[in-house]
Amino acid sequence: FLATPGLDQIPQLVAQAESAGLTVEFGSFGTPATVPVGLSLSAYRVVQEALTNTIKHANADRVDVRIRYLAHSLEVEVTDDGAGRAATSASAARSGFGQVGIRERVAVHGGELELGPRADGYRVRARFPLGVGPAAEPTGPATEGLAK
Repeated sequence: FLATPGLDQIPQLVAQAESAGLTVEFGSFGTPATVPVGLSLSAYRVVQEALTNTIKHANADRVDVRIRYLAHSLEVEVTDDGAGRAATSASAARSGFGQVGIRERVAVHGGELELGPRADGYRVRARFPLGVGPAAEPTGPATEGLAK
C-alpha cells in the first residue's frame, strides 16, 4: 500500500532534482495548514511537473522551490535560471501535456496559475484557495461596509 504523494514528499522531489545535477533551494514559509488530500496531491504534481520540465527543457543550473502557507491559500512556486525554452521549444509544443495537466490541477481547485518565461528564467506559481466553500465567509468589494 503506497501513500498518496503530497506536500510532505516535496523534499524527495527536490532531492531527485539535485541528483539530476541542479542546485536547488527549497523553502517552506508560513504556518503549515491542514490541506485536503486532493489539494496536497495537486500541489505535489505541480511541483513534480515543473521540476521535470526544468530538468528536460530549461538548460538550467539552479531552481528554487517554495511552499507558502498564506492566510487563505497555499502557494507552490518553482523558478529556474534556464532559458525558458519549456514553453517555446518544438518538443514542448508537440507534447505539452505537462502544462495542460498543471492548468487542470489548479483549475479543479479554483486556484490561480502563473507560468511562463521571465527575464532570468522560468516560473510556475500555483495558488490554491484554502477553507473555501459554502461555509466560507465572503470577502471583497461586495461585502465592504457590511456589519460583521
